Amino acid sequence: MELKKLVDYLDDLLNVKDFVSADVSLNGLQVGDVDSDVRRVAFAVDACMESFKKAVDCGAQLLVVHHGLFWGRPVAVTGMHYQRISFLVEHGLALYACHLPLDAHPLLGNNVQMASALGLWDVEPFSSYHGKMIGCKGVLPKSLSVDQVCKMLNRTANAKLEFGRKLCRTVGIVSGSAATDVICAMDENLDLFITGEPSHQVYHDCEENGMNMLCLGHYDTETFGVKALLGDVGKMGLDTCFVDVPTGL
Repeated sequence: MELKKLVDYLDDLLNVKDFVSADVSLNGLQVGDVDSDVRRVAFAVDACMESFKKAVDCGAQLLVVHHGLFWGRPVAVTGMHYQRISFLVEHGLALYACHLPLDAHPLLGNNVQMASALGLWDVEPFSSYHGKMIGCKGVLPKSLSVDQVCKMLNRTANAKLEFGRKLCRTVGIVSGSAATDVICAMDENLDLFITGEPSHQVYHDCEENGMNMLCLGHYDTETFGVKALLGDVGKMGLDTCFVDVPTGL
């Protein structure tokens, strides 16, 4: 498949244009020749040398990532940045990034995929960021402890703040680095808030407001959408592979 055709498909599927003003990430094709041919697509959370090397090893011509190389400001192509871009060009590996659009996607997004894994009912958008609803919220089919929620997502918690109800029904989810969004969960009187990275600054807010917060790791919470997108692209007849480069953070 021609790279341009696949890029156009991804741009449309992920509603990339709708996030131009909300996201500092350069969503879309970041490196690559649009006239090149793509037979295998690799998927990863982060644009880094380890992801690039593993993508090349699995024979990919395109790597799709959640965290790309460009974040809203000019960066000189020197040092580490030069090494990364040089590697991509030398090995004919194109790079496509999709940040907030993949968090927020109503079917393939990191957050809705976690909601699906939990079997949440009545799923709705949750937590606004620069005018865009990024997360989601819903109701568990039955009351669960924070530990049971962890097990359902097949994750180990980096941090658990258990100051609220022992059994939870209502859940808000915002993947990645969104600890301060726990305030939105408090405002909506949810039982549990799930995110990736913990933050010291919200500890006392949770304690004083009787709130549960579960932090499953930035990386781990953002594999959900990447894998869902892999499944969608695989339906187009392209070979796909997931490049796992966990950070533990």
